[in-house]
Amino acid sequence: MATSRPDDIPASAWIARFAPLVPAGAVLDLAAGSGRHSLLMRGLGHDVVAVDRDPSALAARAVPGIDAIAEDLETGSMPACLGRRYAAVIVTNYLHRPILPAIVGAVAPGGWLLYETFAAGNERFGRPSNPDFLLRPGELLEAVRGRLRVVAYEDVEAAEPRPAMVQRIAARAA
Repeated sequence: MATSRPDDIPASAWIARFAPLVPAGAVLDLAAGSGRHSLLMRGLGHDVVAVDRDPSALAARAVPGIDAIAEDLETGSMPACLGRRYAAVIVTNYLHRPILPAIVGAVAPGGWLLYETFAAGNERFGRPSNPDFLLRPGELLEAVRGRLRVVAYEDVEAAEPRPAMVQRIAARAA
């Protein structure tokens, strides 16, 4: 598993696999948490916009080239960060369906959507178990249909970092 921080908090292997393919330009790390993917992308030379509702969670906020923004993505209004386009939009362990079309739309021409989150069936492993936070079968494929070209997709039971049902997509804008 790839690491993105000196203290070895692992980046998602899915994100790390496709990160080197992202073209030059700014990257959006949505629901960034501690910033593990922000740091990975910054390490590859990208300027990063890291957005999370909890500013204390953004450990990457003091890194030059990472613009850490505290924003609640679920207020009902469109998040300001989705008002522009990025060389990549990265989302892990997060789902808020009302903004899913805007997330896909924030991928610039030639850019990538790298998305990995929990899927239906995860309730047997624990949290999240609420269907509002679990992707339905094929939901990520449907979200990008006609908008992005799917390069890789999985709907699997993952063993690492803990057992979970996940969907993952790597899709590229024309």
